[in-house]
Amino acid sequence: MTNRKELVLEEVRKYHQEESPEREFIPGTTEIWPSGAVLDEADRTALVEAALEMRIAAGRSCRQFESAFARRLGRRKAHLTNSGSSANLLAVSALTSHLLQDQRLRPGDEVITVAAGFPTTVNPILQNGLVPVFVDVDLTTCNATTDRVAAAIGPRTRAIVIAHALGNPFPVTEISQLAEEHNLFLIEDNCDAVGSLYDGKLTGSFGDLSTVSFYPAHHLTMGEGGCVLTSNLALARIVESLRDWGRDCWCEPGENDKCLKRFTYQMGTLPTGYDHKYIFSHVGYNLKATDIQAALGLTQLARLDNFIDARKRNWRRLREGLDGVPGLLLPEATPRSEPSWFGFVLTVDPRASFTRADLVAFLENRKIGTRRLFAGNLTRHPAYAGQPHRVVGELTNSDIITEHTFWIGVYPGLTDEMLDYVISSIKEFVAASGAAHLSGAAR
Repeated sequence: MTNRKELVLEEVRKYHQEESPEREFIPGTTEIWPSGAVLDEADRTALVEAALEMRIAAGRSCRQFESAFARRLGRRKAHLTNSGSSANLLAVSALTSHLLQDQRLRPGDEVITVAAGFPTTVNPILQNGLVPVFVDVDLTTCNATTDRVAAAIGPRTRAIVIAHALGNPFPVTEISQLAEEHNLFLIEDNCDAVGSLYDGKLTGSFGDLSTVSFYPAHHLTMGEGGCVLTSNLALARIVESLRDWGRDCWCEPGENDKCLKRFTYQMGTLPTGYDHKYIFSHVGYNLKATDIQAALGLTQLARLDNFIDARKRNWRRLREGLDGVPGLLLPEATPRSEPSWFGFVLTVDPRASFTRADLVAFLENRKIGTRRLFAGNLTRHPAYAGQPHRVVGELTNSDIITEHTFWIGVYPGLTDEMLDYVISSIKEFVAASGAAHLSGAAR
């Protein structure tokens, strides 16, 4: 007789089919989101199955996902966490661990990053008492350049933390070489770029540590969730400790005495034999994910190649359709890269006869969703007023991004019909504005 769980899951599959019909696209009425999760029958079933089995904490699905995702990105270890922001916090915090001895980062040490980005790439630097050193980006790739990063290296520089912007890789071969030459740690914020390649190698596999987000906007989703990856086993051990309350023990919850020495340790000034499960070697957090999240992540991971192909295809359709439109600076892939795109970035030339705000208002009125390039120039936000930092060079392009840049979607839920409507809408707006062709936009 079919067991009850399978009967329930079969009903879940039927429910999904009934509740997820194909919907007609109606231009100007149907919302075209800039990002979003693409969820199918397998995703819904996996979530319900994990719930039926009451796997409400980290467990086997988390371990399966960590193993599979580490293999996919070519790293030895992956540690799931509750968000991409937490992943960044863990990665930077790991570099301050006493276990790194003379290599550890200490308060006042400098970390090079970019001014135009998302706050939680930078926040962990400040949260650990370190000093961000901001550099500008290139306008067509929205990424740091090797020469800008090299110019920012000073006597207190100890690390580089940079995101691959909207899926477009920064020149990570050169910057990782720069880090090695100057004995600097490199953290790749790979949250927007899962599946991107640079010199034929996956982003997220160059740095000492890399981070990923599984928020619904990203390439894979767990609803919420993130991951820290590394091939350095010492750093992996530190990340795990920081994520799991700061404890020294490496047993999974529910496991006991895997080291066969649980009651023989002597650490700190604790008595010999103090239970290793309750010895803490770091001032840590509880930033774990759950099996329900990881169950969704596993079914999403099975479709990652399809998601990446769709993002590339959608980006290419927009790039070809908008080529030559006056008044707009179109994005370019970083040389020697093959991006797994997160979004399609557009910068309105400051000399155009229309503004970014005008174009965005027109698109939003047509139900075409837009987003800013995150925070623009972070140094202009009230959160960072008075915070210790250093700026190297002018942040000219970061300021242009703040005033004139936005992005539109390429995520796999968009159809050719939707993308063609986006293209025709932008062309219609620009034509009506009377924009003259402009050249020589800043680079």
